[in-house]
Amino acid sequence: MNENFRHVFVSLDFFGSFLGDAKKNRYIYHMCGIAGIIGPNASEEDLDKMLQVQKHRGPDHMGAYVDVGFATIGHNRLSIIDLSAAANEPFNDNSGRYFLTFNGEIYNYKELRKELKDSYDFRTASDTEVLLAAYIKWGKACLDKFNGMFAFAIWDSEDKKLFAARDRFGVKPFYYTLQKGHFYFSSEIKALQAATESKTPNQKVWANYFTWGSYGMPSETFFYEILQLPGGHFLELSEGNLNIQRWYDFETRVMDNQKQLTFEEAKEAYLELLKDSIKLRFRADVPVGFNLSGGVDSSLLLALVNLFEEKKRIQAYTFYTGDSRYDELRWVEQMIATTENPLKKNYFSASEVRDTAKKIARLQDEPFGGIPTLAYSRIFRQAHQDGVKVLLDGQGMDEQWAGYDYYQTENAGTIQGTGQKNPFRPNVLAPEFAALAEKPEYPAPFDNRLQNLQYRDLFYTKIPRALRFNDRVSMVHSTELREPFLDHRLVEFAFSQPAEYKIKNGTGKYLLRELLKPMVPKDISYAPKRPLQTPQREWLAEELRPLVESSLENLKNSSFSEWFDFPKLEKEWKKYLDGDRESSFHVWQWVNLSFLSEK
Repeated sequence: MNENFRHVFVSLDFFGSFLGDAKKNRYIYHMCGIAGIIGPNASEEDLDKMLQVQKHRGPDHMGAYVDVGFATIGHNRLSIIDLSAAANEPFNDNSGRYFLTFNGEIYNYKELRKELKDSYDFRTASDTEVLLAAYIKWGKACLDKFNGMFAFAIWDSEDKKLFAARDRFGVKPFYYTLQKGHFYFSSEIKALQAATESKTPNQKVWANYFTWGSYGMPSETFFYEILQLPGGHFLELSEGNLNIQRWYDFETRVMDNQKQLTFEEAKEAYLELLKDSIKLRFRADVPVGFNLSGGVDSSLLLALVNLFEEKKRIQAYTFYTGDSRYDELRWVEQMIATTENPLKKNYFSASEVRDTAKKIARLQDEPFGGIPTLAYSRIFRQAHQDGVKVLLDGQGMDEQWAGYDYYQTENAGTIQGTGQKNPFRPNVLAPEFAALAEKPEYPAPFDNRLQNLQYRDLFYTKIPRALRFNDRVSMVHSTELREPFLDHRLVEFAFSQPAEYKIKNGTGKYLLRELLKPMVPKDISYAPKRPLQTPQREWLAEELRPLVESSLENLKNSSFSEWFDFPKLEKEWKKYLDGDRESSFHVWQWVNLSFLSEK
């Protein structure tokens, strides 16, 4: 090996006593963080800062590979089964040429390993090594073979090149910045900021957030100098030249799926794909749990999970607030009465909002969904306390099967349950700041409105922001969230089905409901979509009124004060207190920014 190559491994035994004995050559778990610096003066000290900041993503071990004068690559790891040094990352191939840092799971790694066994001599049983072997054999074409969620980077120490990629829908994060001739990448924005001080707000993204509710385009963040690799894209960096390309051609895949199937044939085909997706996502040697709401999506998923004999009666989790107008507990308990799974009900109160929101703001780095996100985080805390390290949820079905109300109206909004009323208040923005806003324009690659809205939600609005929220709230509690419905085969198949399979007689997710109907009481299979899961509207005006008003005062004294016309903002707040509460998103935006300004 070249004498300039050095390895540095630092062990952190934060969870050693909890994890128990290691078993060699078992499944390697990847609740992790990745980081790296590419350039002639890549600093080990800066890399260490990055790894320390995101160590909650993997506190058991920090590993670093240094190619002196060219690159330093790092990894945060939380290991569950294989605690041996052989499983640590950055992971190098047998030749010592390639070094991989990887966050995620390749669910079909066993099948790929069989394809690769004649061309690569495996020394572990991990999906990490399968990923690296696949890249060595197939190059960038390996990406099409992966069924999983992933963000990874591979350093070629011979050709001095970096190859990095993100999964199809961007389940796992990949942020980067270019600073002073160096390329920095990491799993979280705060890690980049620790090494580069890239904290300048992207005012256009912020203006669009307050005006249109946009969280930015796929490559943007709320910080001017920090970008993200969009889902379904890869990048190559060589001799200072950065090349980013899209590798996942969703539109072509959908067109290839548009076969004439009867409704019953489509139901049967989708059910088989769904069963296989669930089976793949149960590949873990650690306890698996389930996030359950009262909706069709998670109910169907739980019913199917219980078809697997060895997975019956896995632990289910839900949250509630004690407000019958919003809680889904009645439907959850009805479902549990059918499946007989153990259920842990997590109560979330208004008194928890302030402290939880401050913590989540530090983790998210950017604006996040309101009080439902805070309540949802409560589930992950409970699962961690119970030793449950993998949780499944039903994310992705509304986008596949047209579950949102605005799919059936002329309203092109992105928020369920707001009707025609604008949920934002751009009138409270200062004129110069408001002028930066520009209504986002999204591609419309299909010949009909429904599929174009679904496409927007999958790649530009609903799914990207939900995945970002969920990644952070799960990782802070060292739990991994898996979304079986976001298996690309399911998304492509569902997306390609006729509109009448998705919506019938004004009811969305029609095929799903028909799939679920034989398995559960009809009250569940045809339960209406409930847009609100917490009394956020009431809490902000009542129990949390002091919190809102202190947040507004904080904004006045913050570096963001010039963004607002405070007399107009206070007028809107008074209208809200007086009963104008069809939406509370604008109030949450102000509170959210106040918490972020305190970081």
